[in-house]
Amino acid sequence: MANPASCAYSGRNRCCPPGPEPFRPGAVRARTRGTSSLLDRLNDRLFNRLALVGLLAGFLLLIIAFVTVLASSSSSQRATGWVRHTYQVKDTLNRTALAIERTETATRGYLLAPSPLRVVTAHRNAGLVLPGVDRLKELTQDNPGQQRQIALLRAKMADQLATDIDMLRRAVAGDLAGAREEFAERVKVRQIDQIRALEAQIEDAENRLLVQRQAVEQERRNQLNLILALLGLLMMVLGAATFVIVRRYTRDLTRTRDRLNLLNADLEGEVGRRTADLTRANEEIQRFAYIVSHDLRSPLVNVLGFTAELEQANKAIGGLVERAEQEAPQLLTEDVRFAREDLPEAIGFIRSSTQKMDRLINAILKLSREGRRNLSPQPLAMDAVMSEIVASLEQRLAAKEAEVRIEAPLPDLVSDRIAIEQIFSNLLENAVKYSDQERAPRIVVWGRRERERLIYEVEDNGRGIDPRDHSRIFDLFRRSGQQDQAGEGIGLAHVRALIYRLGGLIDVNSELGRGSTFTVRLPAEFKDEGDKK
Repeated sequence: MANPASCAYSGRNRCCPPGPEPFRPGAVRARTRGTSSLLDRLNDRLFNRLALVGLLAGFLLLIIAFVTVLASSSSSQRATGWVRHTYQVKDTLNRTALAIERTETATRGYLLAPSPLRVVTAHRNAGLVLPGVDRLKELTQDNPGQQRQIALLRAKMADQLATDIDMLRRAVAGDLAGAREEFAERVKVRQIDQIRALEAQIEDAENRLLVQRQAVEQERRNQLNLILALLGLLMMVLGAATFVIVRRYTRDLTRTRDRLNLLNADLEGEVGRRTADLTRANEEIQRFAYIVSHDLRSPLVNVLGFTAELEQANKAIGGLVERAEQEAPQLLTEDVRFAREDLPEAIGFIRSSTQKMDRLINAILKLSREGRRNLSPQPLAMDAVMSEIVASLEQRLAAKEAEVRIEAPLPDLVSDRIAIEQIFSNLLENAVKYSDQERAPRIVVWGRRERERLIYEVEDNGRGIDPRDHSRIFDLFRRSGQQDQAGEGIGLAHVRALIYRLGGLIDVNSELGRGSTFTVRLPAEFKDEGDKK
């Protein structure tokens, strides 16, 4: 199978002219690495660790603040709820006390100066008393002391209400004098004063609870404020430490960037100079190869001409030797007989060697011409390009009953059309040429895009390539496996040279007897070589 190389001559005595000193990026990188000392790397590690610790600490503080605020807020809400509950008890107590007072006042007023409005007022307020007491009992279920006091209060209020409503009923019925006498007797008992005393005791107990609960509420608020202040202080300290670390790192990074900018400026100039040197060297090598190959053809033509004359002379001498052997065999020596047998073979060796040399010189000339050709990028529809290549190989494919399948759509690219056609024509020809004799050739072409590069793969089911020869097959005049096919070993060399010029890469994955897959990686858009300079 065919293979590539950069110089047509190799061996102990090289004919290639010495080029400029090869550009070694490592030399520039070594200078660049000098700016990144061990201390810088340690600082980077320390900064990364501190940044990670600061980030984790910040998240931890946020979590603690959230949990603490949530717990404190819940506790504060409970304390506020108890304060609100105490106010609700006091409000209910006051409204109930007001209702019993209005009932008693309306009854007394009616006895002194009867009026229907006072009757309505007394009944309306009397209906609010006992429900109010029951509501008080419901609100103070958590306080057994208050429950006992409220039970006494309810009994006294019920008795007071019954007396007031009875006196009012008798007065309205016309027994005003009897109702007044009963009222005078009830005043002596001072039932309403006892009710007021119980109300005062209940209210005093609730006031004491209110003071305690307000103190708890204030304590919870103070705790929450203290926790928030501490967390805020910790966040400020963490933020200040982070700011100092980031500022130091940024300052160091800025200084390093400035040094790198200076180095990059020098590096760009160095790369430009080395690129120009390499370009000139490559052009000189190509011209040298062309001149040497062209000049070698002149003596080679002479050798071929003299070889033809030797063949004619050998035929004439052969006829004379045959006549002498028939007519005067005693004149023929053993050397003459050996010469007669060996000379045709020697001439054949000379002819085959010169023909091989002629083919090699032609290969060198071809590579030299291709290296000098300017590449012209243009948009290429790869499905159409591949179809045209397959159509041009129709006879070879039919001769071996080969099948080529193109997994459309192939990704399109911008590149040199001639170079692309030569690349894939060579790969498809090799797939057919080095097919396995035991099975019909099956070739699959597919492609995909990876960011700014396109990847094309040509897979066959041919005889395969020994893994030890994967790199050799791309060398000039090097072939792999059984040498049963014509060729000089320049096909894949030419392919790799073209792919390199297009800014791409090629590699192979193959095993003996299992076929081969050639992978071509190319930029999606090839820039004209003049644009790169």
